[in-house]
Amino acid sequence: MKFMVLIYNDPALVSAMPAGQMEADLRACFDHCDELAREGHLLDSKMLASPATARSVRVRQGQRVVSDGPFMESKEMLGGFNLIEADDMDHALRIVAQFPWASSGCIEVRPVEDLEAVKLRVREAGAAHAG
Repeated sequence: MKFMVLIYNDPALVSAMPAGQMEADLRACFDHCDELAREGHLLDSKMLASPATARSVRVRQGQRVVSDGPFMESKEMLGGFNLIEADDMDHALRIVAQFPWASSGCIEVRPVEDLEAVKLRVREAGAAHAG
């Protein structure tokens, strides 16, 4: 099964880290990612730029509205994501618990839907309604 791993960091906890701790955590994270990739569990991994660089797009009544970030009042900010392969949710949770970010924020784990199966179901439902 594929799981999306969303990594949130609490800027207050990160800024309170002792000197050099962030770099040590990054090294530990990179080492863990390298190990997961060798084992076939890590499919993709990306770090996101600061929320201040983000833009949000909404279309309302045919009009596009673009807003500058950050957008929400939250103490934790999305810092990156991993796409992993695991046997089940319990296996995925064991994998992500080894990331250092669990102690300076929150790691959300979600199963990834099979998009091809969803497309097929939606198209079949549309054809049944049209016929």
